[in-house]
Amino acid sequence: MKKTVIFLFCALLTSFTNNTFKREQLKYPHVQAAYKEKWNMMKAKLQKAGVDTSHFEICIMVFKKEAQLQVWAKNTEKGAAGKAAQYNLVETYPICRSSGTLGPKRREGDGQVPEGFYYVNAFQPSSEFYLALEVSYPNKSDLILSDKAHPGGEIMIHGNCVTIGCMPLTDDKIKEVYLMAVEARNNGQQSIPVCIFPTPLTDKGMAWLKNNVNAPEKINFWNNLKMGYTYFETNKSLPKIGVDSKGNYTYE
Repeated sequence: MKKTVIFLFCALLTSFTNNTFKREQLKYPHVQAAYKEKWNMMKAKLQKAGVDTSHFEICIMVFKKEAQLQVWAKNTEKGAAGKAAQYNLVETYPICRSSGTLGPKRREGDGQVPEGFYYVNAFQPSSEFYLALEVSYPNKSDLILSDKAHPGGEIMIHGNCVTIGCMPLTDDKIKEVYLMAVEARNNGQQSIPVCIFPTPLTDKGMAWLKNNVNAPEKINFWNNLKMGYTYFETNKSLPKIGVDSKGNYTYE
Protein backbone atom coordinates (compact mmCIF):
# COMPACT_ATOMS: atom_id res chain seq x y z
CA MET A 1 0.00 0.00 0.00
CA LYS A 2 2.79 2.41 0.97
CA LYS A 3 4.65 1.77 -2.32
CA THR A 4 1.43 2.42 -4.28
CA VAL A 5 0.90 5.76 -2.55
CA ILE A 6 4.50 6.80 -3.23
CA PHE A 7 4.18 5.79 -6.90
CA LEU A 8 0.96 7.79 -7.32
CA PHE A 9 2.50 10.80 -5.60
CA CYS A 10 5.53 10.69 -7.92
CA ALA A 11 3.30 10.34 -10.98
CA LEU A 12 1.20 13.33 -9.91
CA LEU A 13 4.33 15.36 -9.18
CA THR A 14 5.77 14.57 -12.62
CA SER A 15 2.50 15.48 -14.31
CA PHE A 16 2.30 18.76 -12.40
CA THR A 17 5.90 19.63 -13.24
CA ASN A 18 5.45 18.88 -16.94
CA ASN A 19 2.16 20.80 -17.20
CA THR A 20 3.83 23.72 -15.46
CA PHE A 21 6.46 23.82 -18.22
CA LYS A 22 3.85 24.05 -20.96
CA ARG A 23 1.83 26.63 -19.04
CA GLU A 24 4.93 28.77 -18.66
CA GLN A 25 5.64 28.53 -22.39
CA LEU A 26 2.07 29.53 -23.21
CA LYS A 27 2.54 32.84 -21.44
CA TYR A 28 4.49 34.05 -24.48
CA PRO A 29 2.68 35.45 -27.56
CA HIS A 30 4.78 33.60 -30.15
CA VAL A 31 4.10 30.26 -28.45
CA GLN A 32 0.40 31.07 -28.19
CA ALA A 33 0.33 31.88 -31.91
CA ALA A 34 2.19 28.68 -32.76
CA TYR A 35 -0.32 26.52 -30.91
CA LYS A 36 -3.28 28.34 -32.44
CA GLU A 37 -1.94 28.13 -35.99
CA LYS A 38 -0.04 24.86 -36.02
CA TRP A 39 -0.83 22.34 -33.30
CA ASN A 40 -3.77 20.60 -34.98
CA MET A 41 -1.71 20.16 -38.14
CA MET A 42 1.30 18.92 -36.16
CA LYS A 43 -0.82 16.39 -34.29
CA ALA A 44 -1.97 15.02 -37.65
CA LYS A 45 1.64 14.78 -38.89
CA LEU A 46 2.75 12.99 -35.74
CA GLN A 47 -0.17 10.57 -35.89
CA LYS A 48 0.60 9.86 -39.55
CA ALA A 49 4.12 8.87 -38.42
CA GLY A 50 2.59 6.43 -35.92
CA VAL A 51 3.20 8.63 -32.89
CA ASP A 52 0.95 8.99 -29.84
CA THR A 53 0.75 12.76 -29.43
CA SER A 54 0.37 12.53 -25.65
CA HIS A 55 3.39 10.23 -25.08
CA PHE A 56 6.29 10.89 -27.43
CA GLU A 57 9.91 11.98 -27.65
CA ILE A 58 11.73 13.70 -30.51
CA CYS A 59 15.18 13.76 -32.03
CA ILE A 60 16.48 16.50 -34.34
CA MET A 61 18.84 15.70 -37.22
CA VAL A 62 20.68 18.37 -39.20
CA PHE A 63 22.49 17.90 -42.55
CA LYS A 64 24.61 20.92 -43.46
CA LYS A 65 25.34 20.24 -47.16
CA GLU A 66 21.67 19.58 -47.87
CA ALA A 67 20.56 22.50 -45.64
CA GLN A 68 17.98 20.26 -44.00
CA LEU A 69 16.65 19.84 -40.49
CA GLN A 70 14.66 16.69 -39.74
CA VAL A 71 12.42 15.99 -36.77
CA TRP A 72 12.04 12.35 -35.79
CA ALA A 73 9.63 11.13 -33.12
CA LYS A 74 8.91 7.94 -31.21
CA ASN A 75 6.39 6.73 -28.67
CA THR A 76 7.59 6.56 -25.10
CA GLU A 77 5.55 3.44 -24.37
CA LYS A 78 7.12 0.07 -25.18
CA GLY A 79 5.46 -2.26 -27.66
CA ALA A 80 3.63 -5.49 -26.88
CA ALA A 81 6.90 -7.45 -26.85
CA GLY A 82 8.46 -4.97 -24.43
CA LYS A 83 10.64 -3.52 -27.20
CA ALA A 84 11.43 0.19 -27.12
CA ALA A 85 9.82 2.20 -29.91
CA GLN A 86 11.86 3.34 -32.88
CA TYR A 87 12.08 6.87 -34.22
CA ASN A 88 9.99 7.72 -37.29
CA LEU A 89 10.57 10.72 -39.54
CA VAL A 90 7.88 13.35 -39.00
CA GLU A 91 9.04 16.21 -41.22
CA THR A 92 12.03 17.64 -43.09
CA TYR A 93 12.54 21.41 -43.01
CA PRO A 94 14.75 23.61 -45.21
CA ILE A 95 17.42 25.57 -43.35
CA CYS A 96 16.96 28.95 -44.97
CA ARG A 97 20.40 30.50 -44.41
CA SER A 98 23.86 29.10 -43.71
CA SER A 99 27.38 30.19 -42.82
CA GLY A 100 30.79 28.55 -42.67
CA THR A 101 31.87 25.39 -44.46
CA LEU A 102 31.58 21.64 -43.94
CA GLY A 103 33.40 20.65 -40.76
CA PRO A 104 33.04 21.15 -37.01
CA LYS A 105 33.12 24.43 -35.11
CA ARG A 106 36.47 24.93 -33.42
CA ARG A 107 36.61 28.51 -32.16
CA GLU A 108 34.54 31.57 -31.41
CA GLY A 109 33.86 33.73 -34.44
CA ASP A 110 34.69 31.14 -37.11
CA GLY A 111 31.12 31.24 -38.47
CA GLN A 112 30.90 27.47 -38.34
CA VAL A 113 27.81 25.43 -37.52
CA PRO A 114 28.95 22.71 -35.07
CA GLU A 115 28.96 19.03 -35.97
CA GLY A 116 28.44 16.24 -33.48
CA PHE A 117 25.97 15.07 -30.87
CA TYR A 118 24.17 17.65 -28.75
CA TYR A 119 20.85 18.26 -27.03
CA VAL A 120 18.42 21.15 -26.58
CA ASN A 121 19.95 23.21 -23.80
CA ALA A 122 17.22 25.84 -23.39
CA PHE A 123 13.91 27.06 -24.78
CA GLN A 124 13.68 30.73 -25.73
CA PRO A 125 10.02 31.66 -26.29
CA SER A 126 10.75 35.40 -26.53
CA SER A 127 13.89 35.22 -28.67
CA GLU A 128 14.76 38.15 -30.91
CA PHE A 129 14.78 35.47 -33.63
CA TYR A 130 11.06 34.73 -33.05
CA LEU A 131 11.43 31.35 -31.27
CA ALA A 132 14.69 29.56 -30.49
CA LEU A 133 16.04 26.27 -29.17
CA GLU A 134 19.56 26.58 -27.79
CA VAL A 135 21.93 23.74 -28.66
CA SER A 136 24.43 22.43 -26.07
CA TYR A 137 27.60 23.52 -27.91
CA PRO A 138 30.36 23.21 -26.78
CA ASN A 139 30.01 19.60 -25.63
CA LYS A 140 32.73 17.44 -24.04
CA SER A 141 34.30 16.62 -27.41
CA ASP A 142 34.35 20.28 -28.44
CA LEU A 143 36.00 21.32 -25.18
CA ILE A 144 38.87 18.93 -25.96
CA LEU A 145 39.23 19.63 -29.69
CA SER A 146 38.28 23.32 -29.92
CA ASP A 147 40.01 26.50 -28.81
CA LYS A 148 40.29 26.04 -25.04
CA ALA A 149 39.82 29.70 -24.16
CA HIS A 150 37.29 30.74 -26.81
CA PRO A 151 35.33 27.80 -28.26
CA GLY A 152 32.25 29.96 -28.89
CA GLY A 153 28.65 29.29 -27.93
CA GLU A 154 25.02 30.41 -28.22
CA ILE A 155 24.31 28.07 -31.13
CA MET A 156 20.60 27.86 -31.82
CA ILE A 157 17.82 26.55 -34.00
CA HIS A 158 15.71 29.66 -34.48
CA GLY A 159 13.45 31.69 -36.75
CA ASN A 160 13.99 34.97 -38.58
CA CYS A 161 16.14 33.36 -41.32
CA VAL A 162 19.46 35.00 -40.36
CA THR A 163 22.58 33.30 -39.04
CA ILE A 164 26.22 33.30 -38.08
CA GLY A 165 26.82 29.70 -37.07
CA CYS A 166 23.21 28.81 -36.21
CA MET A 167 20.50 26.77 -37.96
CA PRO A 168 17.74 29.20 -38.93
CA LEU A 169 14.30 28.35 -40.25
CA THR A 170 11.56 30.68 -41.37
CA ASP A 171 9.27 31.93 -38.60
CA ASP A 172 6.53 29.71 -40.02
CA LYS A 173 8.62 26.54 -39.76
CA ILE A 174 10.24 27.24 -36.38
CA LYS A 175 6.73 27.26 -34.94
CA GLU A 176 6.34 23.59 -35.89
CA VAL A 177 9.72 22.48 -34.57
CA TYR A 178 9.33 24.49 -31.37
CA LEU A 179 5.87 23.06 -30.71
CA MET A 180 7.07 19.47 -31.05
CA ALA A 181 9.94 20.23 -28.68
CA VAL A 182 7.59 21.82 -26.12
CA GLU A 183 5.21 18.87 -26.29
CA ALA A 184 8.03 16.34 -25.96
CA ARG A 185 9.46 18.23 -22.98
CA ASN A 186 6.00 18.52 -21.47
CA ASN A 187 5.58 14.75 -21.85
CA GLY A 188 8.72 14.21 -19.78
CA GLN A 189 11.62 14.22 -22.26
CA GLN A 190 14.35 15.97 -20.35
CA SER A 191 17.01 15.71 -23.06
CA ILE A 192 16.11 16.29 -26.73
CA PRO A 193 18.96 15.07 -28.98
CA VAL A 194 20.29 17.32 -31.73
CA CYS A 195 22.61 15.44 -34.13
CA ILE A 196 24.46 17.62 -36.64
CA PHE A 197 26.23 16.03 -39.64
CA PRO A 198 28.00 17.49 -42.69
CA THR A 199 25.82 15.27 -44.92
CA PRO A 200 24.15 11.86 -44.46
CA LEU A 201 27.15 9.70 -43.54
CA THR A 202 26.36 6.75 -45.74
CA ASP A 203 29.17 5.13 -47.73
CA LYS A 204 28.15 7.36 -50.65
CA GLY A 205 28.18 10.44 -48.43
CA MET A 206 31.62 9.63 -47.06
CA ALA A 207 32.95 9.06 -50.58
CA TRP A 208 31.68 12.49 -51.61
CA LEU A 209 33.37 14.12 -48.60
CA LYS A 210 36.68 12.38 -49.29
CA ASN A 211 36.58 13.46 -52.94
CA ASN A 212 35.61 17.06 -52.25
CA VAL A 213 37.14 18.04 -48.92
CA ASN A 214 40.93 17.92 -48.78
CA ALA A 215 41.31 17.88 -45.00
CA PRO A 216 42.45 14.59 -43.38
CA GLU A 217 41.57 15.78 -39.86
CA LYS A 218 37.97 16.39 -40.96
CA ILE A 219 37.78 12.98 -42.65
CA ASN A 220 38.95 11.33 -39.42
CA PHE A 221 36.35 13.28 -37.47
CA TRP A 222 33.60 12.29 -39.90
CA ASN A 223 34.63 8.63 -39.77
CA ASN A 224 34.08 8.85 -36.03
CA LEU A 225 30.67 10.52 -36.50
CA LYS A 226 29.71 7.90 -39.08
CA MET A 227 29.57 5.17 -36.45
CA GLY A 228 26.84 7.04 -34.60
CA TYR A 229 25.02 7.88 -37.82
CA THR A 230 25.10 4.25 -38.98
CA TYR A 231 23.76 3.07 -35.62
CA PHE A 232 20.79 5.40 -35.96
CA GLU A 233 20.12 4.43 -39.57
CA THR A 234 20.24 0.73 -38.66
CA ASN A 235 18.25 0.82 -35.41
CA LYS A 236 16.22 4.04 -35.67
CA SER A 237 17.40 4.80 -32.18
CA LEU A 238 20.44 6.50 -30.71
CA PRO A 239 23.28 4.68 -28.96
CA LYS A 240 24.60 5.75 -25.59
CA ILE A 241 27.14 8.38 -26.63
CA GLY A 242 30.31 9.19 -24.69
CA VAL A 243 33.58 11.03 -25.31
CA ASP A 244 37.08 9.63 -24.77
CA SER A 245 40.17 11.50 -23.58
CA LYS A 246 41.10 12.46 -27.18
CA GLY A 247 37.71 13.97 -27.94
CA ASN A 248 36.43 11.04 -30.01
CA TYR A 249 32.81 9.97 -29.64
CA THR A 250 32.22 6.50 -28.20
CA TYR A 251 29.10 4.43 -28.76
CA GLU A 252 27.41 1.69 -26.76
